[in-house]
Amino acid sequence: MTVPIVPSAAEAAAAADAAGEEFWVEPGAAPALAEPEVAEAVARDAREFGVYARTGGWAFALKVARSVRPGGQPAGETPKISAQRFAELAGCSAERVMRYYRAWDKAADDGLVPHFEILVPGQEIDLPDSDAWHSYYSPRSSASSERGTAIAAAAEAEGIRPTKALEVAENPTALRAAILADPATARTARAALLDRLKEDPALQTELARDVVRTDELKKAVAGESRVADRIGYVRQIVENGQVKTPAGQTIDAPADLRAEAERHLSLLDELDEGEEAGPWAAEAYDTVRDLVARTVESDPELRRQERRTKFYSSLQRATRVFEELTLDDADDLDDLYEDDMLQRLEELQTAISACIETLRKALPAR
Repeated sequence: MTVPIVPSAAEAAAAADAAGEEFWVEPGAAPALAEPEVAEAVARDAREFGVYARTGGWAFALKVARSVRPGGQPAGETPKISAQRFAELAGCSAERVMRYYRAWDKAADDGLVPHFEILVPGQEIDLPDSDAWHSYYSPRSSASSERGTAIAAAAEAEGIRPTKALEVAENPTALRAAILADPATARTARAALLDRLKEDPALQTELARDVVRTDELKKAVAGESRVADRIGYVRQIVENGQVKTPAGQTIDAPADLRAEAERHLSLLDELDEGEEAGPWAAEAYDTVRDLVARTVESDPELRRQERRTKFYSSLQRATRVFEELTLDDADDLDDLYEDDMLQRLEELQTAISACIETLRKALPAR
C-alpha cells in the first residue's frame, strides 16, 4: 500500500505560483480522497435494501399486485400471469404468493394502495409505511382458519401482533421447550391456563383427572387446600366476628381474639404473589386456635357447652359407625366369626353400659 505524501504549505504555495493559480491548503490537512467507485450490483442491493427498510413487505406485495392477474380475469386480456405461474418463476409456493396477494387486496379495499386492475407490470408507486404492513399480512395460512381467526382475535385483544400468536400456536414443541426452560414463561402459561379453565369445562375435567393421577400434584393440592382452610378460618373471624370452637360450636369472637386474627390476616394479605403462605397461615391458625381454647376455658358456661357439644359429636359418630355393622347380608356366619370380634363387641357393650349408668346418676341432679 502506497502512503500519499502531503506537501507542505510552502511547497503548495510555490506550486500555485508556478501554475499561476491561487489556492490555499490548510497546513497539516490532507487532501480529500475520492470515493471509490461502487459496483452496480452493490448499489442495486443498497437501493433495494433502502426500499424494504422504508416499506417492509409492501415492496414484495407490489411485485405480486402488478404481475399476478386478479381472479376471474382471462389470461389473454393482460400480460399478467397466474399466482401459480408466478410462484413457479419465483421458486416458492403459490400459497405464499397468495398471502401477499390477499394482503394487498385488503389494503386496496381500505384505500391504502391501488387495486390490482389499475397496476401494470413494472409500475412503481409510492408505498405505505412498513408499520402498516403487519395489519394486513399474515405469514401463515392457518390465520384464515376458524382456529387461526380466534387466535388472531385473542392476540389483538392482548395488544400483540397476530402473527406472533399464530407462530406460537403452530409450534407447540417450541412452546413446551420455553415453558420447561424458563420459569417466567411457565408462570405466564399457568396464568393463561387458569383464565382458559374458567370457560372450558372439558379442560377443567381433564386437568382434575391429571391432578388426581399424579401423586406429587395430589400432595401439593392437599397442602394448598389446608393452607386455604386455615386462612379461611382466620378470615371468618375478622369478617363475621364469629369463630368455631374445637368441638364445632359457633361463638362470638371476643375483641382481643378478633384483633389478633385481623393482625395475622393483614400479614397474609401483604405477602407477595410468589411468596410461600403456608408457614404464615399455620402460625395464624395456631395462634387463633389457642386463643379460642383459652376463651372457652375461661368461661364456665362455654366450657360446659363445649364438653356437651363434644360428647354429642362423638356419640353421633359412634352411632353412625355401629349402624354400619350389620349381619343381614351374611349367608354364613361361620365365615365371619372371629373370637376377637365377639370380644370387642362385649367390651363395647360394657363401655356403653358404664356410660349409661354414669348419665343416669346425673339425672336426679337435673
